[in-house]
Amino acid sequence: MTDTAKTVDRTRVARWLQEYGVYVAVVALVLFNIAFTANFLTVGNFRTQLIQAAPVLVVALGMALVIGTEGVDLSVGAVMALSAAIIPLYLGAGTLPAVAIALVAGLAAGTLNGVLVARIGIQPIVATLALLVGGRGLALVLADGQLVQLHDPDFLALGTGEVLGIPVSVLIAAVLAVLMAAVVGKTAFGRRLVAIGGNRRASVLAGLPVNRVLIGVYAICGVLAALAGVLSTARLGAGDPADAGLLMELSAITAVVVGGTPLTGGRVRILGTVMGVLLMQLVRATLIKHNLPDSTAQMIQAAIIVGAVYVARERSSR
Repeated sequence: MTDTAKTVDRTRVARWLQEYGVYVAVVALVLFNIAFTANFLTVGNFRTQLIQAAPVLVVALGMALVIGTEGVDLSVGAVMALSAAIIPLYLGAGTLPAVAIALVAGLAAGTLNGVLVARIGIQPIVATLALLVGGRGLALVLADGQLVQLHDPDFLALGTGEVLGIPVSVLIAAVLAVLMAAVVGKTAFGRRLVAIGGNRRASVLAGLPVNRVLIGVYAICGVLAALAGVLSTARLGAGDPADAGLLMELSAITAVVVGGTPLTGGRVRILGTVMGVLLMQLVRATLIKHNLPDSTAQMIQAAIIVGAVYVARERSSR
């Protein structure tokens, strides 16, 4: 086989893996669990897996938009912690005001990230790293470093309630996935963010509102991270800024990249992101059910993201 033929074959394999690898992996993992994991095919198990995956998906949807612009947001876990700290402070005024204030805080954090990236020109990894540290520190200050138990039934329903038998958090995540798919595929905003990720300089020369789109993308990511913090807090029944959102940035980035959205930007795959979240949730659940520690799942996550980035690199370099 000639070198040219080998190059073509590698390119085809890389393209196929990036397009369909996550779907094959999910199916393979499901089949493995059906064969070797006790009580896998039960309604209770599926419900548990979806509830645990819902906050990750909400964050990953925002992360997919950011990565689509050739950026990254390392502050999503800190924004979740900030949300978890704010909820107990305002829950006395009612569920809606408390949630609204938490989302506004996420909007402010995301907008700050966007301004630092778009207006000031700071690299996304540096800009969001600053909020990763500062945001969690602020959350701990607001909560006085304490875990606060929550007892408001209306708020807790966000984490434990159901609508027509579907958990509220899962329903919210599913609606947001459909909405984000529509934004990316059907709106001018979606087309612009993809164009900016593909070639930011050309987008500026073409007259696109690059700064406005970038700020909007980071703002959306901040709001979704805050919402994920609300859902996680409601599910746990406690505001714990010390633990909320820990390593969420890794989980979200892994899901997005494994789902086929390249770190080099210019493309956003929402369905792939959904499948990436399900894959990582299945990996973690499978390891736990087979008595392996969660730290092992984290190492496997790291290996998966390296593999996904390598596949994307192979495809883009050909």
